[in-house]
Amino acid sequence: MSHPRPSARVRAAALLGAGALLVGAGIAGLAPGTASASSHREAPGILDDPQYDNTDLYAFNSPDRPGWVTMIANWQPFEEPAGGPNFYPWATDAHYNINIDSDGDAKADFIYQYTFTTSAIPGKNDSFSGNGTFLKNNGQVTSLRDANLLYRQTYDLTLVDVKHPRRTKTLLNNNFTAPSFVGDVSMPNYKFLRDQAIRNIGTGTNGDRGSAGKSFVGQTEDPFFLDLRVFDLLYGDQGTCNKEIGNDTLAGYNVNTIALQVPRSALIKGSDPTFGVWSTTDRRNRKGKYVQISRLGQPLVNEAVIPYQVKNTFNAIPPSKDAAALPFVQKPELAALLKNVCGVNAPTSNRDDLVQVFLTGIPGLNQPKKITPSEQLRLNTQPVAGQTTSRLGVIGGDKNGFPNGRRLSDDVVDIALQVVGGELKGNPNDLGDAVNSNDATFGTSFPYVAMPLSGSVEQTSPAAKSGMTLLTGGADDAPTGGGLPLGELGLIGLGVLALVAGVAAARRTGAHQQPVPAKA
Repeated sequence: MSHPRPSARVRAAALLGAGALLVGAGIAGLAPGTASASSHREAPGILDDPQYDNTDLYAFNSPDRPGWVTMIANWQPFEEPAGGPNFYPWATDAHYNINIDSDGDAKADFIYQYTFTTSAIPGKNDSFSGNGTFLKNNGQVTSLRDANLLYRQTYDLTLVDVKHPRRTKTLLNNNFTAPSFVGDVSMPNYKFLRDQAIRNIGTGTNGDRGSAGKSFVGQTEDPFFLDLRVFDLLYGDQGTCNKEIGNDTLAGYNVNTIALQVPRSALIKGSDPTFGVWSTTDRRNRKGKYVQISRLGQPLVNEAVIPYQVKNTFNAIPPSKDAAALPFVQKPELAALLKNVCGVNAPTSNRDDLVQVFLTGIPGLNQPKKITPSEQLRLNTQPVAGQTTSRLGVIGGDKNGFPNGRRLSDDVVDIALQVVGGELKGNPNDLGDAVNSNDATFGTSFPYVAMPLSGSVEQTSPAAKSGMTLLTGGADDAPTGGGLPLGELGLIGLGVLALVAGVAAARRTGAHQQPVPAKA
């Protein structure tokens, strides 16, 4: 079916933005120390600075706590569990931000800002020789205050009121982070350490921003699941893409995690139940000014949708300039790859189905009442009743899943691949990487992410799934529950494109009229 064209406002913003983006790229290429990236090593400027690199962002209605929203932001990709002796501390010259857009104007209204301090380092008296030690603990660590834990970090959490700076306030001060999981001998009960790192914010249960909530900061198992071999010309079989797939590349790796749970009333404005969120990292430069160098909203947008020559610039701009990416979405490289390398009949131009989701959210589901086009992860804080959970989210008939926010179990790679492959443009497909779930079990209560992998246990990735290929790896059991209208699904495309790129894309779906048949 045909899809509506972007409004004149969107098209005008895109034309102006594209010029600004390309000009910015030229300037950035001439300057030293350009911006870094967002997802797992997706932009050249972030490769040397993993401490500042956003890997993934999740936002979902808390399943065990109605009326509360959980946001999870991860940094520092590919943490090998046995990566001692220094392991994986947080940067102390950075602001780690969770940005909230409550009114749809593509600008942050509030920022949950985390800053870190190294409060203890090993000294001469901590060593057995008297000369100092290379270890971060000199005995078993049984609590976050244990004297045997020689290297400690604490954090402050500040709620920044962007439009009313005088209302900015400190929510948590000098709180311990959960350390990297050195190993079973050093930390025999790591779950206890992690539980100690979960802190309550305030004493209230609802109401004003900052009056209530929970915060966790520490190392966790990387919750993102996918087969990253997509970068070998879409699974390494030029002409058909029939190479065996299904190996979870991120199995066996950890990340650094910030998890935050707050009442929905702290995130929305008025009667509009939808808010937008994105994470950023600001690094202090030589002049003492904090400059944005990494950014992430929808998964892997910069990694797979944005061309190489403008990746660093995209990471440094605010969402209000995201319409500049419109040309890359309307004529996506991923769709061209699927068609020319894999033989998939993917539409390669005029992808307005992707544009709507990427810039506005899905009408009738997670599009704000007033919207300025921008790339964010958007969540409707009023869950849709009667849904059966599907890993394919909205295109699987589950309106509470991606691209309506993003849950830990949402298979954003398969969603993105199928949408970019033309699922919403009359080309049904089962594209996917055959990695349908995480290798570690998620929790049922805050912070939900799985425990980090121990540095003393050798990790191995599961084998590829025999017989599965890129063309069939996304097949799933017929989902139950109402799907979105075809137009809605189209909207998913754009977010998807972003995610899809190589592995995970972001998407949403637009809502129009005819129900979309559930995928078989």
